[in-house]
Amino acid sequence: MNAPSLPPDDPSELRLRISYTDELTDIPQADTMERWDVDVLHGERAAGSITFYRVYLDRGMNAFRVMEEESEDLGEIAQALLDPSTGNFTEEASSWLPYIGSSLLVMDKVTLDAPWRGHGLGAILATEAIHRLMAGCRAIACSPGVTDLSSDRLLSRTEWERVTAKITRGWERIGFLPYEGNVFLLSPASLELEEQRGTLRQRLAELGISWRRAQADHAPS
Repeated sequence: MNAPSLPPDDPSELRLRISYTDELTDIPQADTMERWDVDVLHGERAAGSITFYRVYLDRGMNAFRVMEEESEDLGEIAQALLDPSTGNFTEEASSWLPYIGSSLLVMDKVTLDAPWRGHGLGAILATEAIHRLMAGCRAIACSPGVTDLSSDRLLSRTEWERVTAKITRGWERIGFLPYEGNVFLLSPASLELEEQRGTLRQRLAELGISWRRAQADHAPS
C-alpha cells in the first residue's frame, strides 16, 4: 500500500498576506468594486494566491455593469444575483440572505502551486481569507472551477469533471450552496462557516503533525 502523499513542507507554517492596491483613480468603478489579493506564503516563498472582489452595491456605478465589464466570470455572478436595472440584489437572492450587510464578496480564483494541491488546503486557506474580508458583506459568491489548465491530465473531460466536482465539494463543505447555474452562495451569518473554520484549522494542524512525523521517520539515525 502506498503511503499517503504529503505537502512539500510543513503546511502549518503557511501564511496569508492580504492586500488592496488603491490606484487613486477618480472613476466611479473604483468606488464600486475593489480587488483584494491574497498571497499564500511559506516563509518568503509563494505557494499560491487567492483573488477576491468586494463589490459595493450602494455607491459608484451600477454594480451589475461594473462586474460585467470586468470579466466573464464576474458577469456570470452578476447575472445570477443582481438586478441589471438597479445593481442591487434581486428579490430572489435577497430572500436567501439575512440582511446583515450591503456588499457582495466574490471569491474569484483560488490557485495553489502544484506540490501543495490535493491536501484540502484550498478550502482551509480560503475560509481564513473569507473571515478577514467578509465584514459588512451580505453575501459571498463563487463559481467553482479549474483555474490552472496547465496539466495535460485535465484534457480528459472525465478528469476535468472529477477535479471540478472535488473543488465544488470543498466549497460546499464550508457552507456554499448552489444557487443558479455554476454560481454558489454563502451567507456570512452561516453557522456552518464558523463551525467548519474550527474543523479546518484542526485539519491544518493534523497535516502539520503528519508532515513533521514523516520527516522524523526519514531522518538519519
